[in-house]
Amino acid sequence: MTSARDRYLQVQRWSPLLIRMAVANLTLLVIAMVGLLLDDRLITGAPAWLKPAKFGASTAIYLFTLAWMVRSLPPTRWLRIATPTIAWLIMLETTLICVQAARGTSSHFNVNTSLDGAIFASMGIGIATVWVMSAVLLWQHWRTPPIDRAMALALRLGLALNILGAGVGWLMTQPRPSQVASMQRGERPFVVGSHTVGAPDGGPGMPITKWSAEHGDLRVPHFIGMHALQLLPLLLLGLRRLRTRRDDTTEQRAIWLGSAVCAAIFVSTLLQALGGHPLLPPSVS
Repeated sequence: MTSARDRYLQVQRWSPLLIRMAVANLTLLVIAMVGLLLDDRLITGAPAWLKPAKFGASTAIYLFTLAWMVRSLPPTRWLRIATPTIAWLIMLETTLICVQAARGTSSHFNVNTSLDGAIFASMGIGIATVWVMSAVLLWQHWRTPPIDRAMALALRLGLALNILGAGVGWLMTQPRPSQVASMQRGERPFVVGSHTVGAPDGGPGMPITKWSAEHGDLRVPHFIGMHALQLLPLLLLGLRRLRTRRDDTTEQRAIWLGSAVCAAIFVSTLLQALGGHPLLPPSVS
């Protein structure tokens, strides 16, 4: 029987650095879970360690999926640049989020002090770089002849939607009208940008996710786009379990349909958030 260690070593061969960083983010997730149990502080209306927990889980899944995606790619110069860049910068962001949670302050949009501003700027530069490197990986994957065409299509369209979803982060960093007005009056801002549209961050939130229950929240389309990278391959794997015989044409049609549905939900929730409307009616959430 294959031991857990043997299985880990097999998976690590996909992309050793990406897998090690995925495990490191899982470690940060465990630390954040302990923080949720022991630390009752709130940051912008949510438990202090909730964001580190969510980012630890999300980035671990993202890095694991990327390792699976690049496992069969030839070791080109671009791949050797993109893979470690993504791995280290993702690890840096999650670490900084944990640092800010330990300090009892927010990590994103926080320019309250020079240190807070430097941390927020560093995360912004890092994620912008990850965004570019993700596009490089997508380009490398598209130009590599696939062994499994349906799975390759699922991963490629999933990463394309992931890149779109990540791009919503740019909208979050834009100063809100009230913040612009404050700066025009010569007042020093403590926060620049937000994920809530129509109100400051920190209002009533939905259970678990803490997405705004009363206003638009850009984290909704951000989440949907980002996790299409996992949803589409899972859709294909589920289809294969239901069918006794594989049909590549049918599988690719299902992936295109699933991608279209994900894209439609992404666009509709983005427009909903920009319009200042919550994901669910206030009476439901």
